[in-house]
Amino acid sequence: MIAAMGSGSGKTAVTCGLLAALRRRNLSVQSFKCGPDYIDPMFHTQVLGIPSRNLDLFLQGAEGTRHTLARQHAEFALVEGAMGFYDGAGGSTDASAWQVADTAGIPVVLVLRPQGSSLTLAAQVRGLQSFRAPSHLAGLLLNSCKPQLHAHLAPILERETGLPVLGFLPPMEEAVFPSRHLGLLTAGEITDLSARIEALAAQMERTVEIAGLLALAGSAPAEIPPPASVSARCRIAVARDEAFCFLYEDNLDALRNSGAELVFFSPLRDQALPEGTTGLYLAGGYPELHAQALSQNESMRQSICRAVGSGLPTVAECGGFLYLQQNLTGPSGTVWPMAGVLPGRGFPTGRLQRFGYVTLTAGADSLLLRRGEAVPAHEFHYWDCTENGAALTARKAGREAAWPCGFASPTLYAAFPHLHFGGELPLARRFVDRAARWKEERL
Repeated sequence: MIAAMGSGSGKTAVTCGLLAALRRRNLSVQSFKCGPDYIDPMFHTQVLGIPSRNLDLFLQGAEGTRHTLARQHAEFALVEGAMGFYDGAGGSTDASAWQVADTAGIPVVLVLRPQGSSLTLAAQVRGLQSFRAPSHLAGLLLNSCKPQLHAHLAPILERETGLPVLGFLPPMEEAVFPSRHLGLLTAGEITDLSARIEALAAQMERTVEIAGLLALAGSAPAEIPPPASVSARCRIAVARDEAFCFLYEDNLDALRNSGAELVFFSPLRDQALPEGTTGLYLAGGYPELHAQALSQNESMRQSICRAVGSGLPTVAECGGFLYLQQNLTGPSGTVWPMAGVLPGRGFPTGRLQRFGYVTLTAGADSLLLRRGEAVPAHEFHYWDCTENGAALTARKAGREAAWPCGFASPTLYAAFPHLHFGGELPLARRFVDRAARWKEERL
């Protein structure tokens, strides 16, 4: 695992550079991201050409997290941590990068950005080592560190912490990943991303002990054989383009393993839902940044409005939820008509809204949940809505704060919170079951 003391330490750049360096050596590797983040895994996927996956103890539970790890077949697994190493839900270590490492027995390399300190940096590392036992810290890597500073700091850190310093990356303007309000730009938006990552990999070959990093690798959980193939019994249309790009690969697998044929489409460019659609999955993303194009694709808006209005089983999370509203205000303040399924209007707030893990409790039976059931979820958005719904009750992890949210019916889940289908409740199977019934009802 690549972890750090906090966000902004360069975990994603280091992870991508190392993935590229391992690929250069013709080693098979699978990448993972701790927590609910959608964007960082896109960078991993860009490097390896295979989907990266999330390890989220809050959304999946310990068994689900181990299952995601054990289903992968590669020589090495490289896991990118989230936030600070011990930062978890509700001011605890729950679902933190450390707890993922502890749950799966993963050795951790800590990325440090030396900024005006030397011996104090060692004191901070010592604090991390003693904060929880075992810490799983196995090595250090200096980022944005000049060669002379590395030569000065490495012996100090090794002497004071007992951890090997496995090299450094100097400041590299040519390899910076630009950001915006939800984090990094997505991998597809950075036109020279491959060149940036290759520059990182080339630098790592010169100044990082890659063999030493590989030598730290621990044992992986026993592999789980792939599930038996399941005949498709419904066809779920999955929105996937620049506006709708926040998808957990495990969610897609869960739908396929439950009997769904997935067909991807673009609400930006396609004119209508794919032929034969019996279910609709509108994931999160950046519809606010593409509001004009989404609005001007009137035939798609009407296609979705008719389908959802007629009872097409639909899951719409965050960005997908905004797309189903009456209209959406873009960054410039222009108001654009949307699909018009739901009664609200989406608008920018200028600040992060209801960020973090929540637990959703259902007030009545619906497409995904049964009355009284609770499911873990995650929220992260800067846009809000005038009508957020009241079918569910959201409760902030580790706090008393609670609020109504979401629209739910026998054929609909539409709300800001994102769901993971790899947890305890059979969300994917329920979605597929209803989509299959809808198909039979239409025959």
